[in-house]
Amino acid sequence: MTHPFHPLRGTRYELLERRKNWSADRVFYFDGNGTQRSFATNLTDVLPPDAFLEASAGRAPFRLADLLELRERLDRHSAKKAGIDHV
Repeated sequence: MTHPFHPLRGTRYELLERRKNWSADRVFYFDGNGTQRSFATNLTDVLPPDAFLEASAGRAPFRLADLLELRERLDRHSAKKAGIDHV
């Protein structure tokens, strides 16, 4: 588990498999009781390191494309509240 804010960060599990469930990328493992469980793949080190995060080295927490998408979603949400069908 590698996500910096996950309570199980640093915990290691043996990977059973990685697959998409309902379009969500998941990794599966057995917990201490032998029950099969899963995590979102992006919370683990199964994926290669993110090139943007490595290059920015913490100096830029958000990608421009992500900020533009957020702005678009906020505009649509605001327009719906105001009763406008298009933005």
